[in-house]
Amino acid sequence: MKRRDFLRVSGLSTPVLLNGLSLSTLAKSRLFSTIDGDSDRILVLIQLTGGNDGLNTIIPMDMYDRLQAVRTDIMVPENSVINIDQDLAMHGSMESMHELYTQQQLKIVQGVAYPNQNRSHFRSTDIWTSGSPATEVWIDGWLGRYFQNRHPEFPTGYPNADCPDPFAITVGSLVSATCQGITGNFSMAISDVDSLNPISEGATGSLPDTPYGDELMFLREAIRQTNAYAEQITNAADAGTTSVSYNEDNPLAQSLKTVAQLISGGLQTRVYVVSLGGFDTHAGQVNENDSNAGMHADLLQTVSEAVFSFQTDIQNQGLQDRVLGMTFSEFGRQIAQNDSFGTDHGTAAPLFLFGNCVDPAILGHNAEIPELVDPQDGVAMQYDFRDIYGSVLVDWFDVEEAEVREILHPEFIKLPLLDQNCLMTTSTSDPTAVDQLVDMVIRPQPVRGTAYIDLELRESAEVDLRIYDSVGKELATLISGRVDAGLSTYSHDCHRFPAGNYYCRLRVGRRHMTQLMLVI
Repeated sequence: MKRRDFLRVSGLSTPVLLNGLSLSTLAKSRLFSTIDGDSDRILVLIQLTGGNDGLNTIIPMDMYDRLQAVRTDIMVPENSVINIDQDLAMHGSMESMHELYTQQQLKIVQGVAYPNQNRSHFRSTDIWTSGSPATEVWIDGWLGRYFQNRHPEFPTGYPNADCPDPFAITVGSLVSATCQGITGNFSMAISDVDSLNPISEGATGSLPDTPYGDELMFLREAIRQTNAYAEQITNAADAGTTSVSYNEDNPLAQSLKTVAQLISGGLQTRVYVVSLGGFDTHAGQVNENDSNAGMHADLLQTVSEAVFSFQTDIQNQGLQDRVLGMTFSEFGRQIAQNDSFGTDHGTAAPLFLFGNCVDPAILGHNAEIPELVDPQDGVAMQYDFRDIYGSVLVDWFDVEEAEVREILHPEFIKLPLLDQNCLMTTSTSDPTAVDQLVDMVIRPQPVRGTAYIDLELRESAEVDLRIYDSVGKELATLISGRVDAGLSTYSHDCHRFPAGNYYCRLRVGRRHMTQLMLVI
């Protein structure tokens, strides 16, 4: 969503805080909403603003030597990482997150991005929060569309005795664009639950039958609703508790403490959004004389400790089966370091889901690092982030797949993100690794002129095979449809491709794999 469009549909020119409540919540329509009566499940989104360096977060140890060659100054020392298995590791500052992984409360999804990657912070954030294709601008958010389908009459008659609570809450000064509806935002921004004092509703009395009167009537009603919801939040904060000590110097931990307190206090809000900035690590990503420390290490430790405290708190209070958490960032970083002990805007990166209900298996294979890395090369996409969003909607919020295709994209593929015991419906996900069902060979390697891709399927399946360049642009679709079992060969004329690294992204049914293709 363009920033000017967001401000336009919110009816504001600048965000203003009154008594801890953002006036950007006073949008013209669907200001707040309530949870459905048939489910009390909660989604907590953590936005890592700036573009997290996935290669410094989840490290492909089988590619360590190649990374070391292009990240000479910033590569984490091999003896300081926390091993997940023999080929994969976490940054050494993420001990707490690794503990969640060992407790089977953390899921790692590798290589998350979208086709035709945009490397602008603003545009890519718009894409991630709206769930739009890279080539289209949508003014509403992916959760906003989900909310709107269920509450088409809102805000008329809200709040009421049956639905007293806001539908979504953003902890911070601005409402989240993920919850933006067509004419208003479904989330309410709060900065301090201890100071939600009522906003003055002004003088009462009749209003003129003019556009000014209409606007004033809307403002009075919005303030009345805001005060009503603020009272509900205050009551929940007073009734809620926390069972662990949250680091006062950790801003993300303090935001998640607020979320835990409100959930504990019985607030029936469906979605919480929190954020942590600082991930745009162009310079000083690591200390000049110690690549194991620095800005990014501090950020990862902040996230790791905050998530661990929150999840422990939720677990201690017996709320673990109701809460699912997920991180997202607008893009990863480039494979090679820059000259400022940092990294520049890239493509794909890992995404985390956490909670008692996650399927703890790692989804996806390690990032493949070319032997020769071009300066602009990014990590190849394996999974479209919209498939992750849609899978959460289906399995956590019981949304039909047909509706997800309308909310997100028509080619939606559900992924195995949650434990089978936590699914709202019978799962149709197939977690079988794609390399158990198909062999893919690219020849010749390197490619001179025409590339031939041989696929040998063990069984007939829906197959999608596309070529991307090293910055995430989709270049060609070789096949998208049903393919019989056996050997099939597809070709593409690469004569006009500049020399460099390319990727073939293969989907067989619900399984994905990405393979490097060098063109010379």
